[in-house]
Amino acid sequence: MKDLIEIPTLTGASFEELAREMLIRLGEQPDREGLAKTPERYAQALQYFTKGYSEDPEQILKGALFSVDYDEMVIVKDIEMFSLCEHHVLPFFGKVHVAYIPKGKVIGLSKVPRLVEVFARRLQVQERLTVQIAETIQKTIQPLGVGVVIEARHLCMMMRGVEKQHSATVTSSMLGAFRAQQTRQEFLSLIREKNGNGI
Repeated sequence: MKDLIEIPTLTGASFEELAREMLIRLGEQPDREGLAKTPERYAQALQYFTKGYSEDPEQILKGALFSVDYDEMVIVKDIEMFSLCEHHVLPFFGKVHVAYIPKGKVIGLSKVPRLVEVFARRLQVQERLTVQIAETIQKTIQPLGVGVVIEARHLCMMMRGVEKQHSATVTSSMLGAFRAQQTRQEFLSLIREKNGNGI
């Protein structure tokens, strides 16, 4: 491993200046054509990837709550998710399946993927992401129960370390009625099903 170039800490430096310093420490020439605008692009990309810090997940749900006389399971499945692991700041990505049993109120369907997005656009670990989604729904609408399952692939396992290309991590959080075996099994069975359109 090559030695790091000794550069004084840039106290109060802009994100772009820090990115430029990182390129130098990697042994690159940040002024060459291909990298000239990389610090700016990198800063913009990271700010987008972590925009969830500036968003309020509970307010997103409260903006679309509807009174409904319905007490069967509501499932939004196969929600695409992209996040950055907090250990290596490398992407992990996959699908999120969310279910809840309403108690007088339902969430506008588009708000469930929005909720996933808010928590995914932060530095994360998959286990915490799973719990945050479930607990926010439970706290905000107080349903009879909530279930969340995330299936994801982690680049920190695929491109470094053990370098296992086909491994996936599955996490779940079951609250309220979803702790009962029958409800849990119904949820897990339904998210495995494919409909006629291949969804």
